[in-house]
Amino acid sequence: MATEQNLLTDRYLDKAVEVLSGMEPEALAQLLSASADVVLLVDAKGVIVDLAFSGEELIAQGCQNWRGKTWSETVTVESQPKVEALLNPGKADPAGPWRHINHTLPDGNDLPLAYSVVQIAPSGTAKARTARYSIAFARDLRPQVMLQQRLVTAQLSMERDYWRLRQAETRYRLLFQLASEPVLILDGALDKITEINPAAQNLLGEKSNAATLSLSDKLEPASLRALRDMLERLRSTGRAEPVLVRLKNAQEFMASASQFREDQTLQFLLRLCTQAGAAPAPLAPTGHQLLASVMEQAPDAMAVTDLDGRVLTVNRAFVDLAELGNADLARGVLLDAWLGRSGVDLRVLLTNLRQHGTVRLYATQMRGELGSTAEVEISAVAITNGPDKCLGFTIRDMGRRLSPDVRAPRELPRSASQMTELVGRMPLKDIVRETTDLIEQLCIEAALQLTGDNRASAAEMLGLSRQSLYIKLRRFDLVDGSADGAADPVGTPPRLS
Repeated sequence: MATEQNLLTDRYLDKAVEVLSGMEPEALAQLLSASADVVLLVDAKGVIVDLAFSGEELIAQGCQNWRGKTWSETVTVESQPKVEALLNPGKADPAGPWRHINHTLPDGNDLPLAYSVVQIAPSGTAKARTARYSIAFARDLRPQVMLQQRLVTAQLSMERDYWRLRQAETRYRLLFQLASEPVLILDGALDKITEINPAAQNLLGEKSNAATLSLSDKLEPASLRALRDMLERLRSTGRAEPVLVRLKNAQEFMASASQFREDQTLQFLLRLCTQAGAAPAPLAPTGHQLLASVMEQAPDAMAVTDLDGRVLTVNRAFVDLAELGNADLARGVLLDAWLGRSGVDLRVLLTNLRQHGTVRLYATQMRGELGSTAEVEISAVAITNGPDKCLGFTIRDMGRRLSPDVRAPRELPRSASQMTELVGRMPLKDIVRETTDLIEQLCIEAALQLTGDNRASAAEMLGLSRQSLYIKLRRFDLVDGSADGAADPVGTPPRLS
């Protein structure tokens, strides 16, 4: 039978040889390129003489540049021994006819291909070891590699999820066992208890366990009905108030329950506690209550107004700063009654709060009802979410943080940042006039210093007549009243005040 099969195979091979030997070279090349994704023609030295690709994608990635290079030169380091094994037919290859080889692409990525090599012997030579060329057929393994990577990624993700669930289960078990309250998990009925913690075992009986325990045997009939009614309400509406139940040993406790699903099965978590334990403990102050208490006792003045700036409430520091008798006197009054010197501060604050929602470190003055003033710094926020829309102001007294340099009443700041702080406190014409006077005074003082207090030279340096210089000296009180505009001996310094 095997002999007949071999004869049949030889007959088909002879027919194939006859057909292929009669093909044109171009047709034979097309046949080879269509038989695999990549076809390499390698000479006896391992140099790629020619190559063909079944698609344009590999050509776009620069694979056509393999021509003229050795096959080993185009692959990664770990694939070079595999190339040598494929090109050397004398060595047995235990891995089979197809070998996974990775090529290095110009962009730095690897191209995985599965190769099989056919040796071509010279005409009339039967031994493959005298072959001049080898034809390497390759299959593109990128789809399989992508699937493998996705499979590995999915496997790693499943393992991470598994360990997260294990950790969550460990925490749940620990809390369940250490809970001081008796807790039971019911599988949809009072007679199907799946889990019970040690506290519940102590309450219902030391020898009780989830496999043998039934609440029907522990509760009085009336309590059993009340508990069943509570679970039915919980099942139908999702909410149920705790009920008072009594054990057959006359011990009473409060029972509350919540429901959840596990494996498409409805289960109940039943909590039991004595009536003393169920009594509501005094409520600890909430975060909002603590914050309100802190704001009331804060050393900085605080005020809450409506969106128009009318006061809703203030703290004690605001009452002291505004010199009011009590906080009720501030309610309903515009904050502008105590704010600023020019009457525009509140409008500026409201405009910025509407546009940006917050204002930080706005410098102005606070006026008291008894006439006192204080330099303050205001930060504000607009609360526009929810039904209670309002504005919050924090007002900090800056009197203790003012610069120790006490300037004369008419002296203006010496920097642009200090000058801009006056905007809103003084009219613009006053700021410009006094700034001009300050610049003139500083320039005259500098000229007198540079000329050794020689007024004639100083006037010439400033481009003024001596008479004009004397007028300005009197104006800025830089000369005694006895000095007049008479001729001044050169080099005789003026008497500066």
